[in-house]
Amino acid sequence: MKKKFLFLLLLPGLLFLMIFMVVPILLTIGSTFFDKGTFTLGGYLNFFKDPYFLKIVWTTLRVSLVTTLFCILLGFPVAYFISKQSPRQKAVLLALAIFPLLTSSVVRSFSWMIILGKKGLLNNALMAIGIIQEPLDILYTPAAMMIGLLHLFLPLIIITLVGVLENIDPDLIKAAESLGANRFTAFVKVIVPLSVPGLIIGSILVFVGSLTAYTTPALLGGKQRVISTFLYQNAITLNDWYLASVIAVIMIVITFVVIALMNKLATKLNPKG
Repeated sequence: MKKKFLFLLLLPGLLFLMIFMVVPILLTIGSTFFDKGTFTLGGYLNFFKDPYFLKIVWTTLRVSLVTTLFCILLGFPVAYFISKQSPRQKAVLLALAIFPLLTSSVVRSFSWMIILGKKGLLNNALMAIGIIQEPLDILYTPAAMMIGLLHLFLPLIIITLVGVLENIDPDLIKAAESLGANRFTAFVKVIVPLSVPGLIIGSILVFVGSLTAYTTPALLGGKQRVISTFLYQNAITLNDWYLASVIAVIMIVITFVVIALMNKLATKLNPKG
C-alpha cells in the first residue's frame, strides 16, 4: 500500500515530463526521418557530408571539452580548499563561489566583451605595461567563448566537488602517509580516485551546459558558429525547421554519447563506485 502511495506522488511529475519533454523530443526525432511524408535519412547524410556543418560540430566539441577541462583544473583546487575549512568559513566561501550564478549570463557576456575587445581593459592593460604592441584579437573567437563559458559554469563544478570532497575521511590521507606516501602521492592515489563521482557529475554538467549554451557563444563568438547558434539561425532566421530538428537530434545524440563515455571512464578510474 505504501509503495502504491509513493508511486502516486511521482505520477504528476512523471506525467508533466512525459507530456512536455519526452513527447516533444520523440516528435522532433521522428520528424527528421520523414520529408514530405517519405522516410529518408537525407537530412543526416547531407549534414555530415557538408564540411561547413562538420566544422561547426568540431568547434562546438572543442569549445565544450576545453571548457570542461579548464573547469576541472581550476575548480578542483578551489573545491578541495573549501572542503577543508570550518563550517562557517565553508559557508562563506561557497556563497562567494555561487554568487556569479545570481548574475545573468547576458550581463556577464557583455562584461567580457568590454574586457576582451580590441580597445578593452585587457588589451589596454597589456599595451600599457609593454607586453604587446598591437591589440590581440580575442573577442569573437572560440577562445572568447571558452572564457565566457568557464566563468559561467565554474561554480557548478566547485559546488559538486565540495560535496564529494568534504565526505572523504581525512584519516585515509594519514594512513597513506604512514605507509610511506608523501602528501602529493597520497592526494593523487587517495583523494582523486575517491572524488571521481563528483568529477564525472560536474564534468557532465559543464559539458552539456557548454554544448547547449546559446547566449554566451552568440555574444562572444560573433560569426563563430556553434551548434546552438546554428540551430537558432536555421529555426528562427532561415525558418528551416527540418534542418533545425536534425541539428537538435545530433545535439541529443552527442550529449548521450559523452555521458556514456564519462560514466565508462568513471568505472575504470573507480571500479568500486
